[in-house]
Amino acid sequence: MKKKIISFLILIFFTNFQALAKNNHKLVLGEENTNVTIKVFSSLTCSYCARFHLSVFDSLNENYIQNGKVRFEHYAFPLDLAALSAEKMLRCKNDSKKFQLLREIYSKQSTWTKGNDINTINNALKKIGIKFGLTSQEMTNCFNNDKLTNIVLEERINAQKKFNIESTPTIFINDKKYKGSHKFSELEKEIKKKLNLNLKNWK
Repeated sequence: MKKKIISFLILIFFTNFQALAKNNHKLVLGEENTNVTIKVFSSLTCSYCARFHLSVFDSLNENYIQNGKVRFEHYAFPLDLAALSAEKMLRCKNDSKKFQLLREIYSKQSTWTKGNDINTINNALKKIGIKFGLTSQEMTNCFNNDKLTNIVLEERINAQKKFNIESTPTIFINDKKYKGSHKFSELEKEIKKKLNLNLKNWK
């Protein structure tokens, strides 16, 4: 039922997508002109997505993003209305703590996803958002914001068209699908290969 609803929403808003601002709500961390860009397509209700992010992102950030070697891009691929709500709340956090909020959403995933209806889920999400400086009214406005819904669903549709996403999380490194283990040690091997290749080409 949830998948049918999300598909219905996509059809409703599809014709309005072209008029939306493209960059205001992107979740990107790292320098623009890096040698390695990692794109992660995720649904915030996906337990595998949470596991990947919680086990990989901090080490990736500390070792590669902060020093300008890697750029990290989170892309919304909501599989249900709960994931759509969480993504919309995340996009309303327009400061440097956006990725901290993303981490908290993932770490509390088993709690806020337990609701039987979207209102219960939204109220559970609000408890998380309040800790990051969002007010209850701000979050209500986000949940009811059709333009923000369009932005998130546009991101999902574009991902499906360009990258043919079949499951979440799907990870791309420099636009090549990563098929390895979701462990940092394995991901790091691929990053080092890309960095070494670029260094050889530069020499």
